Amino acid sequence: MEPNGVFNGTEKMDIKEFFKKDIFAAEAGVELLEAGNGTARARMEISPRHLNGGGVCQGGAIFTLADLAFAAAVNSHAQLTYSIWASIQFFKAENRGYLYADAKEIFNHGKLATAEVRITNESGELIATFSSTGYHKGTPLPFDPIQ
Repeated sequence: MEPNGVFNGTEKMDIKEFFKKDIFAAEAGVELLEAGNGTARARMEISPRHLNGGGVCQGGAIFTLADLAFAAAVNSHAQLTYSIWASIQFFKAENRGYLYADAKEIFNHGKLATAEVRITNESGELIATFSSTGYHKGTPLPFDPIQ
């Protein structure tokens, strides 16, 4: 990592270490729990900083949780991939506890990868769904592809 936080492609690490360098997600309290071949699971504990004026978890916080899970799933092949499109649907409001984001890659070919993410609460109730498509930049990442 360069001093400004930009990836320079030289230091080796595992995927969880790499995503700890996502400063925005880390500051939002998002934690990558696991990553597999085209899959990932992340969580976020709802705290007062996540609440909107109505007293429930702000949509942007949920989007950030889902986006990190998406990023880990599509980057699990160790090729830098950035989101070029994303959509989220909210179904249920929450104001406490943990939220979980489970991402599964549904398409990966050439330059594009698409994943779907289910966001649930601690009871497994569906809170939101998120879809995103990413563009493979062709830049290798500092970890081995997850098989």
